[in-house]
Amino acid sequence: MERAAETKSEYDDGVIYAMAGASYAHNIIVGNLNWSLRNRLAERCTALPSDMKVRGLNPTRFYYPDVTVVCESPRFADDHTDILLNPLVVIEVLSSSTAKLDQGRKFRGYQTIESLQEYVLIAQDAYFVEHYRRDGKRWIYTPVEGRDTNLLLPAINCELPLDEIYRQVDLP
Repeated sequence: MERAAETKSEYDDGVIYAMAGASYAHNIIVGNLNWSLRNRLAERCTALPSDMKVRGLNPTRFYYPDVTVVCESPRFADDHTDILLNPLVVIEVLSSSTAKLDQGRKFRGYQTIESLQEYVLIAQDAYFVEHYRRDGKRWIYTPVEGRDTNLLLPAINCELPLDEIYRQVDLP
């Protein structure tokens, strides 16, 4: 159904969620992330924008992360190459309407993806990032706050300055 639809939807264990449009700040942040990552990633890695669907298992979930990084040969669900199975890093930009879902149910869904090593949540209204890194069966939480700080992404050997992530976003 999704491939034939005119709009994007996420699927979460039998429930379909229509995706709403994103704010101006959200789109600037996503663009900045893709640009920053592409300029820093090793040649074997690729940063993908929000049209790449990612599948989680047990239960079955399909999400469109705002930014996805894959660092090996991408594995897809089928020959359509539109459902990625092996993301290494997933980044979501939070909004008031998605924050609870991104921090809760969606994060639990992403945790079922064996290849995923880092999950990042980025606020739109403050220089604030929530970073989760897999350590065996645990997830280590590190908050990153302030314009002059950096987001460290060890799985892809990247360091992203928050002032670059939030470039051209009007923040107090």
